[in-house]
Amino acid sequence: MDRLQKYIASMGYCSRRKAEELINRGHVKVNGLVVKEHGKKVSGNEEILIFDKPLVNKNTQKVYYALNKPRAVICTVRDPKQRKTVLDFFPRTQERLYPVGRLDYDTSGLVFITNDGDFANIITHPSYIIDKKYHAQVRGNFTKHDLQTITKGVVIDNNGLDFKTSRCQGRIVKNLFDENKTIVELIIHEGKNHQVKKMFDALGFDVLRLKRLSIGHFEMPQDLRVGQYMALKPKDVKKFFGDYQQNINDNSF
Repeated sequence: MDRLQKYIASMGYCSRRKAEELINRGHVKVNGLVVKEHGKKVSGNEEILIFDKPLVNKNTQKVYYALNKPRAVICTVRDPKQRKTVLDFFPRTQERLYPVGRLDYDTSGLVFITNDGDFANIITHPSYIIDKKYHAQVRGNFTKHDLQTITKGVVIDNNGLDFKTSRCQGRIVKNLFDENKTIVELIIHEGKNHQVKKMFDALGFDVLRLKRLSIGHFEMPQDLRVGQYMALKPKDVKKFFGDYQQNINDNSF
């Protein structure tokens, strides 16, 4: 028996967090009854409807890709405004792929693409502390004092509430004095909306370009060009599960 949200994710419909949202909003029925509780367990023999359509297994096998996302690309499965999405770089397959570790429209760099809900949960759920490394090109001369301030944590706006960011790692990669710009590296584990940009904004610096270079132990290869993707090696996938495997089996999200 699996919890309903975990079962939906295992069928490749969406990530576990998205399944929780669907349940909360009353879009999921089990044997004709709307379910709004996360503790509901299913065996797989029930009739499960999402938006009144039967849940079917969309996974033929679990796949894991790393994409070097370009700027001006949406990190969603589809876009109502018909803008380019990360899935436009992939051929149509039987697996229902979706992005994990989303990036803003104008941010480039590493995004995972998968059909594995458990993998998506590890990468995105705040209970799993996974570092993400970014390079930000900011306007102005970003000093060592600024670096000390930002890495100690700064107060940013999070949906109308003040949020103090955790301590993080960082370094000044390059000063472009002639262009009045600085390239700064930050490694954070939180994922608030527009967090990196807001952290620099708290110190009065505009972010001109932002790129994600790594998620956890996986660093995007330098020869993976913008718009290209590669399959993750089994050892890289296993390393992400690693110490989290028992949590995945036992958790009650």
